[in-house]
Amino acid sequence: MAKIVKIEVNKGPLTALQDLFKAMLKSGEIKAVLVPMFLPMKNVVMPSLVTDPDQLDRTDPLAPSFSMNSAKLVSRLTRKHLGEKVAVVLRSCEIRAFIELVKLKQGNADNLIIVSLDCLGAYSNVDYARFVGDNAEDSTKLYYENVLSGKGPAINGVEAASACRICVQPISEIADISIGLFGVDIDKELVIQSTSDKGDDLVTALKLTETEKPAKRQEVIDSLINARQAELDKVIADTAEEVGSIEKLNQYLAACVNCYNCRVACPVCYCKECVFVTDVFDHEPHQYLNWAERKGGIKMPTDTVFFHITRIAHMSLSCVGCGQCSNACPNDIPLTELFRTLANSTQQSFKYMAGRSLDEKPPLSEFKENEYQDIVGINAG
Repeated sequence: MAKIVKIEVNKGPLTALQDLFKAMLKSGEIKAVLVPMFLPMKNVVMPSLVTDPDQLDRTDPLAPSFSMNSAKLVSRLTRKHLGEKVAVVLRSCEIRAFIELVKLKQGNADNLIIVSLDCLGAYSNVDYARFVGDNAEDSTKLYYENVLSGKGPAINGVEAASACRICVQPISEIADISIGLFGVDIDKELVIQSTSDKGDDLVTALKLTETEKPAKRQEVIDSLINARQAELDKVIADTAEEVGSIEKLNQYLAACVNCYNCRVACPVCYCKECVFVTDVFDHEPHQYLNWAERKGGIKMPTDTVFFHITRIAHMSLSCVGCGQCSNACPNDIPLTELFRTLANSTQQSFKYMAGRSLDEKPPLSEFKENEYQDIVGINAG
């Protein structure tokens, strides 16, 4: 276990990755690979399930595009027995979201080989469309060169999504196979590490050259995480101040139009029917008039703050900070900052980190005698 190998880069790192995924399919170890791919009709990157190696020439996991969190797709693929092994190429936050879904009985990792790349961040959907223009390949190259050289993801006035700027887990520690980019000379080689028996089997089948971890890799990663942690701490402090009362929270969410895009985009919001789209919130017309008469006036649509408070109560323990809630919001409400702030508080309270491990049970799913003794009044002695 923990085998480290390398692949030579001759025609650029993107071509090397495409060849790697082709080799995975041709090895016979997997039936298909789920990987970000450019759609042929437009410069849009979307997760695609591929069985034909020849189609992997459009693969681009280095593009700064994060159109959706693929954890939901992997959940759909694995909620029943697959019968075949599938490799899934995911960002760190996608892997953590899928781990949460597995713990919530919404997926199964048995027939999966999870492949991660060091996450270089991404733009929002709107900003990516501006950035990519008509030249997808050159835009991807410009992005990863900027990030890996230390210049950062901000290019031509386009800044990385807020979730990426405050992400302190750009490297997945629970993937079966990890592809290293930070601290690696990717014009010469890509470093691949297997961290499970499934990963070992696939790496062995690929017959790649063994190597060692690059000397400066950990230093580069630590520097990146420290900078992002400082930014995260600032965001949490600022957001906590912005939503510190119900009046402030109302103001923060004032532009909400009850589209529920954030709920749909959230990878770990898995309810088949949300209470907010049932008859419970299909109010009678006279109720609106009664509320308006009692208060003198009400914001329409109603229940916006109640909706978000309910989502926070449901999701803060499982939030992985992927930022898809903000990405999906038509009115640019900074939902990532709100959920990240509250998730940080609730997860710290339970000493829990969403998606950290399959072996770590979700809070409130089991009784812990020593938990919150000042509240429950139990004397452990």
